[in-house]
Amino acid sequence: MATLSQDSSAGQIAQALVDFSLNGAFPEEQVSSLSIDSDVLPSAIEALAAVKSKLQAEIHTINEETADDVRSWKTNAQSVQDDILRSKALANEILKQAEAPDVSGRTLADAEAKAEFLARELNYNLQVQEALKGVKSVNQMLDQVEQARDERRILDALHLLEKSWKQLDIIPISKSCRAIRLLDMRAFELKSSVHVVFDRVWKTLIHVDLDQHRVSILESREDEPMSLTDAVIGLKAYKEVEERATQLWRDIEAAILFPRMDNGKETLPGIYIDDNVIELRGSTDSSVESLFSDLEKIFRFIVTKIPQDLIDTMSTVLLPEILPKITKVWLDSAVPSSLDDMDRFQQVIVAAKGFHSTLKSLGFSNLGDLQEWAESAPRVWLSKRREAALDSVRTRLSEGLGDTRSVEKVEKQLVTKSEGQQLAANRAAADDDDGADAWGDWGDDDNKTAGEDDTNTAPAATSSGNADEDDGADAWGAWGDDDAGEPEKQEEKPENKETKDDEDDAADAWGNWGDDTNDGDGQRGTESVAKASAPPKSQETRELTLKETYNITSMPQPVLDLIFAIVEDGAALTQDRYANSPVAAAAAGLFSLPTLALAMFRAISPYYYAPRDGGNMFLYNDAIYLSERLADFAAAWKARDDIGTRAQNMLRLDNDIKSLQSFANRAYSNEMSTQKTIVRDRLGGDQNFMHQDETESCVSTAVARVKYMAITWEPILPRSVWQQAVGSLVDSVAVKIINDVMELPSIGQDEAYSIANLIAIVTGLDDLFLPPPPPPPPTSGGAAAGKEEEAIPTTAHYAPNWLRLKYLSEVLQSNLKDVRYLWVESELSLYFTADEVVDLIRVSFEDNSRTREVIREITGKPRPLEG
Repeated sequence: MATLSQDSSAGQIAQALVDFSLNGAFPEEQVSSLSIDSDVLPSAIEALAAVKSKLQAEIHTINEETADDVRSWKTNAQSVQDDILRSKALANEILKQAEAPDVSGRTLADAEAKAEFLARELNYNLQVQEALKGVKSVNQMLDQVEQARDERRILDALHLLEKSWKQLDIIPISKSCRAIRLLDMRAFELKSSVHVVFDRVWKTLIHVDLDQHRVSILESREDEPMSLTDAVIGLKAYKEVEERATQLWRDIEAAILFPRMDNGKETLPGIYIDDNVIELRGSTDSSVESLFSDLEKIFRFIVTKIPQDLIDTMSTVLLPEILPKITKVWLDSAVPSSLDDMDRFQQVIVAAKGFHSTLKSLGFSNLGDLQEWAESAPRVWLSKRREAALDSVRTRLSEGLGDTRSVEKVEKQLVTKSEGQQLAANRAAADDDDGADAWGDWGDDDNKTAGEDDTNTAPAATSSGNADEDDGADAWGAWGDDDAGEPEKQEEKPENKETKDDEDDAADAWGNWGDDTNDGDGQRGTESVAKASAPPKSQETRELTLKETYNITSMPQPVLDLIFAIVEDGAALTQDRYANSPVAAAAAGLFSLPTLALAMFRAISPYYYAPRDGGNMFLYNDAIYLSERLADFAAAWKARDDIGTRAQNMLRLDNDIKSLQSFANRAYSNEMSTQKTIVRDRLGGDQNFMHQDETESCVSTAVARVKYMAITWEPILPRSVWQQAVGSLVDSVAVKIINDVMELPSIGQDEAYSIANLIAIVTGLDDLFLPPPPPPPPTSGGAAAGKEEEAIPTTAHYAPNWLRLKYLSEVLQSNLKDVRYLWVESELSLYFTADEVVDLIRVSFEDNSRTREVIREITGKPRPLEG
């Protein structure tokens, strides 16, 4: 215990000596009263030695850190001291010289130079003194910035920083001076540290909680010396007004505005404001009026809580994003797609105008979208109708073509007795007022269509199709005389026929009943029509109702319903009961929407029809059906007495009807062109089919393709159009074979019989054109029915080169005598020219006197039947 007590006393005495040596502090009484003996002194000396070593180390460290500055100051001080000494020496010298009476002129000049030097030195010294004072002042000012920063007096710190930079600018020292560079660097570091404190204070004044959808805005806090108004000044100092305001609006959008404006949700949150806090709470309805009420609360809260400098940026940042969402999502969705709910639409317009006035009164600008929407209600409504109409067509097509249904085309024509008998023979679909009569049983509704006796007629968009687009005479062309004009038609050069083969599918077989066609192939039909239209007076004429059925998809009816609804609304807007409607001015615009809807149908329908078998033919039928129904509707529209003259004159569908007919024609032509190309490719394409490895296979596949397309088209097309379409394919096969045979350099006997056999395969297509069997004849008294006549195919009516192909087969199988007979006595000259027959003879027979004699006889009688 004695040892411990002794050690404690020694430590207290040593510490007392250290404190007195360092700080001049006197020990406490209990320490000073302690006795000092020789044992205590060593420990005290050791403590003093330790403190001394520590002080020396600190001094050494400080000396090393300030060595440059100390040396600099020492050098400067020594320089100043030297200058002062030199100045004193010079001053003493001047005094001595002034006292001397015999001063020379040189001495006086030296004195003046020295005086000037002293003046410059004095000025320099003054400048150095001022610079040192400026450096000291800026350094002290930066110390004050640190103090203001620590006390969170942000504005004071920024003002002092600004003042310090101004002081630095006026210090008469180069900016490259190390002292200036150190001060400038310290100022920038202080500015950054002040910004960190400023950012922390800003977040305490304006706090946005995105997760809780809550925004708190305080003008000031008791624990913060900086207010929100002061913060804006700080933002200007840092040039962050626009950046900080933009971020604030983005946060408010994400936390409050967008959740409230998300009309895709079933329930929408309400707006709750409590003094300095705005947040989403509860729920509200999805009406436009409720939205405007909540948005007004939000904008009023922002205007009252945020300084005006930040509000100005809101008009350029926030509103250009919010207003389009209001107009295009909320307001546009409130626009009715018909005349229903017009009263509700009027309320929405009033609410939009009121909201626009409120924002304007709050000082917001860039309200063009909202103002334009409120002031252009007719345009907005019309735009909605336009979008709805186009979307309806697009949506309906995207859902598929649906089920097919049969529709009927009915047309009345005056026919003669002979034409009626011809129809009866062909079992044409006809119905008259008296039913069956003495002319023959040709008034049966269930019989085949009138177009079944057509020549090579193909569909066209209009009755005035040009020569390159017609495919032969129309349905009435063959009624008067089956053989009328046949020679003229068959005399056409085969190469010309082939050239026009892909262009002759544009005439409308059943869309232009009774109309003359214009192309070269239709010459016979034109002449027949002329004969039919001017029958002998001895022949009686009567009205005949012609009917044809064809299939359409479910697509035309929705398009028609859409168009009818649009124009009915347009007509309603022209009446007095809608005189005060906000959309009354949109009446004229409504009548233009059918054109857009039909244009949409024409633009996108090929994409949806193409994947279906016979899609182009369905598209053809649908487009024709649309054009007919629209034509009927337009005619009935003009005759209505429940609408005004203005509404009657506004409906203009003539161009749309023509466009639909042209569109139908293109669909038909595209299908025919595609199928003809496929058939020709199966016959070798550009190469001669006789040069193919499997000639019989090529012909068989081509025939199979024609039959397949016939089966595909049969439930789609009207009978007359089907006959012409299939006939056109058959004719393309015939033309290909005829041309290829005519191009052969020589034809041997075996090869001729082989070609004849291939043609026999092709002529099997006659089965496609057999007329339906006639009804059984009535029997009386149990008498047996008479022998039925063999059905005669009508292929030649729809394939102009069909008989030409058959006669080619006959020629190939005949000897010279038979060829002469076919030319002179039979009808070979109706289908081949003399030059063509001569060419066939030369490639098929040896050149001898008999051959030359037959050739001379044929060339001498180029038209033997005319004699």
